Amino acid sequence: MAVVVSDTSPIRCLAHLGRMDLLAKLFGEALVPPAVAKELAFPNGAFAPLDVAEFPELKVKAPRDSSRVAAFAEFLQAGESEALALALEVRASAVLIDETAARASALRAGLTPIGVIGILVRAKQASFIDSVRHPLDRLINELNFFVSSDLRDTALRLAGEQAPSGEQAP
Repeated sequence: MAVVVSDTSPIRCLAHLGRMDLLAKLFGEALVPPAVAKELAFPNGAFAPLDVAEFPELKVKAPRDSSRVAAFAEFLQAGESEALALALEVRASAVLIDETAARASALRAGLTPIGVIGILVRAKQASFIDSVRHPLDRLINELNFFVSSDLRDTALRLAGEQAPSGEQAP
């Protein structure tokens, strides 16, 4: 069974969409480090608090290597740092993370980063959801989730919802 480690953003987005079930369907076991659980419970800004204990798809696990966490923390936030350190420790098949700098750090560390858009595309390709367009638009409009027009077009094309020329597929 595959193991993934998640940062805050993918969990917040999937919970908002009511699609936490996609984690188990696509990946098997999903771990979150304590800093991510804390960021979800005590969010900055206008987000509603989320208790990871309410999601049976998630298991909280702390990274053991505090020096590795500290090295990531020189450039990243606490949740991102713990998520990357934990992903390395458990040899996760992927780390679920959206932020650009954290994704770059994941790649440098030899990890496979997958963002919430990637999760939605995989879910559509596996026929777990009918559309990427609708949930993606909800994230953009309801959570102010930033998605460049190029990334949106690519996701829709990969999901078979937009022709490569930029025209919508029938």
